[in-house]
Amino acid sequence: MATQKLYAGVKLRETRKRLGLTQKAFAAKLGVSLPYLNQMENNNRPVSTGVVLALANEFGFDVTELSTGDTERLVSDMREALADPVFAEGAPPLADLRLAASNAPALARAFLDLHRAYRQTHERLASLDEALGREDARVAPSPWEEVRDFFHYCDNYIDAVDRAAERFACPGGRRADPMETARAALKAEGITIEFRPDAELRDYDAAHRVLTIAAQASAPTQRFQLLHQVALLTQGQLLDATLDLARFQSDEARAIARIGLANYFAGAALLPYRPFLQAAQEMRHDLERLAYAFGASIEQVAHRLSTLQRPGAKGIPFFFVRVDQAGTITKRHSATRLQFARFGGACPLWNMHRAFETPGRFLRQLAETPDGVRYLCLARDVSKPGGAWGVPDRRFAIGLGCEVQHAEELVYADGLDLTRAASFEPIGISCRICERKNCHQRSVPPLERRLRVDPDHRGVLPYEIAE
Repeated sequence: MATQKLYAGVKLRETRKRLGLTQKAFAAKLGVSLPYLNQMENNNRPVSTGVVLALANEFGFDVTELSTGDTERLVSDMREALADPVFAEGAPPLADLRLAASNAPALARAFLDLHRAYRQTHERLASLDEALGREDARVAPSPWEEVRDFFHYCDNYIDAVDRAAERFACPGGRRADPMETARAALKAEGITIEFRPDAELRDYDAAHRVLTIAAQASAPTQRFQLLHQVALLTQGQLLDATLDLARFQSDEARAIARIGLANYFAGAALLPYRPFLQAAQEMRHDLERLAYAFGASIEQVAHRLSTLQRPGAKGIPFFFVRVDQAGTITKRHSATRLQFARFGGACPLWNMHRAFETPGRFLRQLAETPDGVRYLCLARDVSKPGGAWGVPDRRFAIGLGCEVQHAEELVYADGLDLTRAASFEPIGISCRICERKNCHQRSVPPLERRLRVDPDHRGVLPYEIAE
């Protein structure tokens, strides 16, 4: 398996500045020379094991904060952007992208913003968008993408909101019934709750202070919607303070993010951090048992597992993804080195796409990405019934996974041979940034490889990928 050295110069430098120390004083406390510290802060040297131990012993530093998650996200996003045909000539090698993401993350994000603006302008021109003809037209990120990136680069963990939800769900330090707690909170606000079979999923009439919930919705969904409304009505200052820090570029993005933060609060209140983390560890992350214990859905449990990234009390780093029947990613998050494509669908070799064929069953897959990292992947369909005759069902599949070194902590690893290389199926992220040469599902050539075309020979692909 591939291993990576730990380059964390930016976080090392941020830690020193937060402590108010000069390089000389910081180097002395870490037991290294000044030139050595300077090289680590500039990513000319990896962070040594001795420095990691010194950070923990001298400053009580949570060394998991030195993880390369942000760097890997930036590298993955830049590789996908560079797969755009506009960069067909002279795309920088992977090593250069890692240097940029590690040493100049602000510059890397500026590049991604610029490419996103270019992409949107190109799409508008292609569709003859009338907005380009207006004097007030401007190129800006779509509100939805801006909010998605906000949660993506926050590691999908919002500490202040998460802790507030835990305090709400665990008055006096003990977990209470979420339905009763939500009802009491809404009653204290003078809100009447009605469950009606002809209602939309959730509707709040502010004038009459009546909250209507769909009676045909599942119990986990009803709990979640009640807690969502609690967040909007009782956590307004916290949500607004978080939104102010995010500095969204449009009112639409701020409004979407507000809904996202209320959803975050609802999920964190339904599955409060410490009780849920403890139960997940005790039950070996059995999604069905956790769903039953907390009155949640399988999807809610899987999503929550991917957010357990509280400093000093982290859970297993999971990735979580949801796809529709066309393979389009509708939710995505990863606390692992695996990062999802920003545009388009997921690799067709993942077991998620087969989950639609086996409703109600978990599918297990041992998989290996092109960088040599191995994962245990789970997939399951999560159909959402319409609730009445003639109302279409919504069908999705979810994927949850972790790096294989954590697999023994999951009940789903039982019976799998984690030591045999042949057990792991090759998967990728996006065809344009996947370097596998003989993939039978490849749709387009890889970005960083030359092609050979032989009119007298035809294999699985109409071309061969050169070394």
